[in-house]
Amino acid sequence: MNIAEILRAQAGLRPEAPALVECRGGRGRSLSYSALDVASGRAAALLWREGLRPGDGVLVLLPMSADLYVALAAIFRLNLVAIFLHPSAGRDHIERCCALYPPKALIARTSGHLLRIVSPAVRRIPLKFAVGLPLPGAVSWREAGHLAALDVVLDHGADAPALLTFTSGSTGEPKAAVRSHGLLMAQHRALETVLQFTPGDSVLTAMPIAVLTNLASGVTSLIPDADLRQPGRIDPAPVIAQIRASSPDGIVASPGLLERLARYGTAHRLSLAHVKKIVTGGAPVFPRLITELQGLAPEAEIVAVYGSTEAEPIAHVSWRDLGPEELNAMRAGRGLIAGSPVAGIRLRILPDHWGASIGAYSEGDFEATCCPTGRAGEIVVGGAHVLPGYLHGHGNHDTKFRVNGAVWHRTGDAGYLDARGRLWLLGRCAARIEDRHGVLYPIQAECAVYEKPEIRRAAIVAHRGRRVLAIELYGGARRPDLASLRPGIHVDEIQVHSHVPVDHRHNAKIDYTALRALLDRTRGDQARVAADHARGTPCR
Repeated sequence: MNIAEILRAQAGLRPEAPALVECRGGRGRSLSYSALDVASGRAAALLWREGLRPGDGVLVLLPMSADLYVALAAIFRLNLVAIFLHPSAGRDHIERCCALYPPKALIARTSGHLLRIVSPAVRRIPLKFAVGLPLPGAVSWREAGHLAALDVVLDHGADAPALLTFTSGSTGEPKAAVRSHGLLMAQHRALETVLQFTPGDSVLTAMPIAVLTNLASGVTSLIPDADLRQPGRIDPAPVIAQIRASSPDGIVASPGLLERLARYGTAHRLSLAHVKKIVTGGAPVFPRLITELQGLAPEAEIVAVYGSTEAEPIAHVSWRDLGPEELNAMRAGRGLIAGSPVAGIRLRILPDHWGASIGAYSEGDFEATCCPTGRAGEIVVGGAHVLPGYLHGHGNHDTKFRVNGAVWHRTGDAGYLDARGRLWLLGRCAARIEDRHGVLYPIQAECAVYEKPEIRRAAIVAHRGRRVLAIELYGGARRPDLASLRPGIHVDEIQVHSHVPVDHRHNAKIDYTALRALLDRTRGDQARVAADHARGTPCR
């Protein structure tokens, strides 16, 4: 089935119900399910008129907006492939991504078209569509409004590619994750059971894939009045005003964005008592954030979702179901609870051999190799909504293996299963510390450190043979008593930095590679200062 069919079905079931509501600078726009169906049909007619055919790649550089989902629905109708990348990753990243699957078309606003100036790959794209202001060398997206809506959906089977995204390529070549129409359908079913919103609910949604699930479920998506390219740095005031004016039933957003809302709400003594559910994921969700959110939305059930680009979702937990036992375990360095595996996924823990490839297993050998309850190792998953491989097989050797012929995915995360079958996260396998004090995964220490209210971010790494805990304080916070920060885990050194590096996408996951580079620079600066002091050279 083409994913567009399930999106179109909602237009027949609830044509006048709002599908997408957006607000920018106080100006709102609402699109009903029937209006979305017509607009995407007209957009599909424009793409077809300009010569695009099934399998062609379309680079989409649009922010979260009604325009984005009109374009995406049109692309799905024609069995084209929607391509997304992160321009902030730099020109080299853009060139590599476009080389892996050369786009036949570009759909972008003015800011996206500016990439033509710096990127030869973007300039080479044959067809260009301008959303908003007309631009030279581009077809105006507004022309779609003068065309008859294309009323067909081209279905080329469940295995036909639908959506292509890229890794950051931090180790060199980016990997292209291709989601087929069948995988998107399976992902929708898995997410729907986690989100559990019902038709007619309205949800402030800041995560793009969750909007697709909302559209397929008859749920209204309110798009936040914010620049979602940097969710951990948004201005919270317009979003809070939007929530108070619209009274949504739920919120779906990353921890970085929710932290901004919670702290703003606390500072201004605000309460969002009408919010019934908050769902968050994309980065570790620590207990302190849950406490802050509960203060902002006292009636809300708060659900944390664990997943990855290749397998989303994997596990989830409602914090209503947790008690002192779990909270004390997290504070004591036992890890961070991620909850029960979602329906439709198989999850096991293998001994941590990250960095070495895994061969094929028989079912019996695989089960015999998996770690027993309570033993830490590498989290591996299989199932219908787990990505079976990357474009051209690049990256499969490192992250995929087979069990009785079925593909499994290595998440690169460490964890363990408790006696109730719940998953606990320990951190990235690549960030594992193994030294004379034993084995330590980062989340074991970081979970305890985040109990300190002055600390915005914390990360522990092995650096030059020492365990270094790097912390970042909230603006205006006083430097805490560092001696009291040491968790019940050995730490050699604690450093305070103005910024602890995080990922570009969610602004919440620690970038351990960048952190090690920061520590190298800091150590180099300290060495130069010491040398200058020894020579009597004034420090500059």
